[in-house]
Amino acid sequence: MTTKSIEIGRLLRAGTTGFIAGCRVNQLDAPSFGALVRAPLTGAYQIFGIIHDIHIDDDGLVRQLVTADNVSAEVMRDNRERRIVPVEMSVLAVGYEQDGKIFHLLPPRPPLSLDVIYKCDDKEVTRFTEKFGYFRHIINNKDIPVGEVIAAHILQAQSAQKDKGWQERATHEVITLMRDDYPTLMSVLGALSDVSVT
Repeated sequence: MTTKSIEIGRLLRAGTTGFIAGCRVNQLDAPSFGALVRAPLTGAYQIFGIIHDIHIDDDGLVRQLVTADNVSAEVMRDNRERRIVPVEMSVLAVGYEQDGKIFHLLPPRPPLSLDVIYKCDDKEVTRFTEKFGYFRHIINNKDIPVGEVIAAHILQAQSAQKDKGWQERATHEVITLMRDDYPTLMSVLGALSDVSVT
């Protein structure tokens, strides 16, 4: 497990299939839609997930400021830097690591409130995405934008890969997994067509 990963937030609530993490607005440059993240629970156990939604709730002050005629740059900066309501990231659990071994299964137990969430570095992404068993968690979840999540994730994971054939193999795996759901497959392939290898 890596110690130099970027901390992106802390856990607000969790279940076996996923969790919600919160962060300050000034931490928002690190996490992105489709990113692979991890929640270490002990030295030998951590949960991996993919960000499938980033949500910014309003608060009473924002509701008042939205209707104001002129909002100064200082007030906007203050609201963004000292905001009390966290930015929320919804994370789909896609696997876990235990005693150095990666499993593309739902974790045996969820992380706990206030556990730190980290963005996976390139080495962690490459190691976790070596096999595609975790794709089924994304594809089978009808509550998320499947095509967009897969495309964003593949784009980000490909940038971590040293193997330039990874994206093609990932796309073939998606086609195989979705061959019986033609409408969703076409949506996913449409989103994937916007993903380009650099």
